[in-house]
Amino acid sequence: MKFFQWIYTIYSALIFIILMILLGLFMVIPSLISERGDRISFFFIRLWAGTWSFLSGIRFQVEGLKYIDKSQPYIFIFNHRSFVDAPVIPMAIPQTLKALGKMELSKIPVFGWIVGRFAIWVDRTSTESRRISLEKLVEILSKGKSVVVAPEGTRNDTSETLLTFHKGAFRLSIESQIPILPMAVIGADRIMKRGSILLKPGKVRIYFSKALQPPHPSPTAVDEYTAKCRNRLEAMLLAHEED
Repeated sequence: MKFFQWIYTIYSALIFIILMILLGLFMVIPSLISERGDRISFFFIRLWAGTWSFLSGIRFQVEGLKYIDKSQPYIFIFNHRSFVDAPVIPMAIPQTLKALGKMELSKIPVFGWIVGRFAIWVDRTSTESRRISLEKLVEILSKGKSVVVAPEGTRNDTSETLLTFHKGAFRLSIESQIPILPMAVIGADRIMKRGSILLKPGKVRIYFSKALQPPHPSPTAVDEYTAKCRNRLEAMLLAHEED
C-alpha cells in the first residue's frame, strides 16, 4: 500500500506544480493591474484548486454558505490540521480575501511568489512581524475585504481538537468591529496525515456557522471573545466529526 501511496503522492504533486506553472500568471497579473482584478485572479485560483483536487480524487462538501453575506467582510477562522487546507480555503469561501500565512511558505519556489499576492506573511517568532501583519490586515478590512486566519498559529499535530488560540485576530475583530466567522475543516488530515507527506484520495467537509459579532472594547473583551470563538469552532468540529 505504501508503494502505491508514494506513486499517488508523486502524481498529485506533479499535477499541483504543473497547474500552478500554467495558471500562475493568470492568478497574479489581474491582481497587479487593479484591486478589482482580484475577482479574475480568484477565478483562476479556484480553477487551479478545483482541477488539482478533481485530478487527485479529492472532493469537497461545503455546508453553511447561507451564513455568508458576500457584501460583508469577515475574519474567517479555521482549524489547521493539514497542508491540504491551502486549496480548501478558495474552494469553500465565496469571496476574494487575504490569508495570514507563515513566512516559511513564502520561500517555496513559484508557490510562494503566487500565494504571496494573496497572503500576508508573518514570522510568528517576531513581535514586530506580527505587529506589521496586523496593520496590513486592518488596511484590508477597511477596504471591505475579508481575511482568513488560523488562530492556532501552526498546524495541529496533536490529538487535541484545537490548540490554544492566539488573540490577534480577535483583538482585530473588536477594534474593527468586523465579525468572526468560524469555518470547521474536517477530513483534510485523513488525506495527508499528521507527520506524513503522503497523500491519499478522500473528501474534505467544510462547515460554516453564523458569524460571531464582536463585543465593545473592555479590559476582558479580548479574552472572553477569544474563548467564545474557540468554543464555537470546537463545538462545530466535535458535532460534525461524528457525522
